[in-house]
Amino acid sequence: MAMEKDIDPAQLAEVRKRAAEMHDKYVKQAASGKPLSSREDALALLHGWVQSESLHKHMLSVEAAMRAYARKFSADENLWGLTGLLHDFDYEKNATIDTHVFAGIPILAERGYPPEMLDAIIGHADYYELPRQTPLAKTLFAVDELCGFLTAMAYVRPNKSLAGLEFSSFNKKFKDKRFASSVSREDIQKGASELGVELREHVLFVAAALEAISGA
Repeated sequence: MAMEKDIDPAQLAEVRKRAAEMHDKYVKQAASGKPLSSREDALALLHGWVQSESLHKHMLSVEAAMRAYARKFSADENLWGLTGLLHDFDYEKNATIDTHVFAGIPILAERGYPPEMLDAIIGHADYYELPRQTPLAKTLFAVDELCGFLTAMAYVRPNKSLAGLEFSSFNKKFKDKRFASSVSREDIQKGASELGVELREHVLFVAAALEAISGA
């Protein structure tokens, strides 16, 4: 989401200031320890805000990638999965740089979602320039744009899936700037680097996670 290109520098600076203040309020000053809401509750929140089928699919794919990485890293799979599931729940109604995340974070905080989740969701908006310091935050950023790109690839493959995807096929599409042009190649590369994994390993790992839910 390279939305910062569509905003003047003075407004961008103000948005970044507001984002830092939001982070202080809902992350640094928030208390942990509340029980995590169920996936059913999270889905109800998502369905109440999102009508777009493609956005639904995107959040489900990010959830799948996050759960796969949680298992790999021996992390809290439910926390990581719900972070992926809800990271864009406000986007359909708030698709601008000064509204996306700003609208959603107070709602998630009010519902008792933990500060580490809020931190990751704020941090996935790279244009705020807030450091991603936790594995959760780094992983959400790393899989977000990649899931969008891989979903676009699945639509144009003969089998309409990611089954048998080879990195060479991914790389060919990745270098074609006309394909899935709205997806930030820079964010995909930056995400893998922040996560400390080779791009090839990252791509094939996430593709396998998405293929695992393709028939669900």
